[in-house]
Amino acid sequence: MTEKKVLFVSSEVVPYLPETNLSNMTFEVPKKVNELGGQTRIFIPKYGMINERRHQLHEVIRLSGMNLVINDIDVPLIIKVASIPKERMQVYFIDNEDYFKGRQLSTDEEGNLYPDNDERAIFFAKGVIETVKKLNWSPDVIHVQGWISLLMPLYCKHYYADEPILANTKIVSSFFGSPFDQPLSKDLIKKLAFDGIDAEHTKDLAVPDFTALAKNAIRHSDGLIIADKDIDKAIKKEILSSKKPLLNFVETEDFEGQYNDFYTNQILT
Repeated sequence: MTEKKVLFVSSEVVPYLPETNLSNMTFEVPKKVNELGGQTRIFIPKYGMINERRHQLHEVIRLSGMNLVINDIDVPLIIKVASIPKERMQVYFIDNEDYFKGRQLSTDEEGNLYPDNDERAIFFAKGVIETVKKLNWSPDVIHVQGWISLLMPLYCKHYYADEPILANTKIVSSFFGSPFDQPLSKDLIKKLAFDGIDAEHTKDLAVPDFTALAKNAIRHSDGLIIADKDIDKAIKKEILSSKKPLLNFVETEDFEGQYNDFYTNQILT
């Protein structure tokens, strides 16, 4: 992985959010890439539950200030950054007052999905790529993890299809257990169409539940990872039938060599 650039786009990462398989892997895999001589950036949303003072987040003025158009509405993008203690890893936080302030990951305190989760995912995907463009940092791999990241492959392959900074970028998606059962807004396809993404590429999102989002990400990824023992059977079937480069589930203590081999010998060849 020497000198290779890997952009990790995730729903969560420790120590900023509680420990889960997903948040731990979003920490452990970039750490190993760094140790092997690669370069990493991590992007997650700036949820309201993240304590800015405790974790020493600060706004990056030169990266903030642009508006992203979401379903014909201008939405301000704010970028914050922090460094993981004792590690050479920077985490960038995609922020917006309406989409993330005072909010949790995908549901409110009563367990109800936020009604604008679809727009949060679109905003996150566009916010990550627009920030990477400002950084002028061209990733060799974009590694996608977690529900709010699942539109990234679609946007990279279509909305940003002609973006020079992504010209040689490969997309890897990891799949974990389903975080929710309810579908997102039925208007998701219309909102994607507003961004010029053809219906041919979004037809599997007619009922945009987690399984549909995962299947769409599978279609638009270059490599796939089963990162959890208990992923949905329909998602696993889709992964196996895709015939794309695949890394099957490995225990945490065994993942180091497996992930490096997958990146190096199956994705970056």
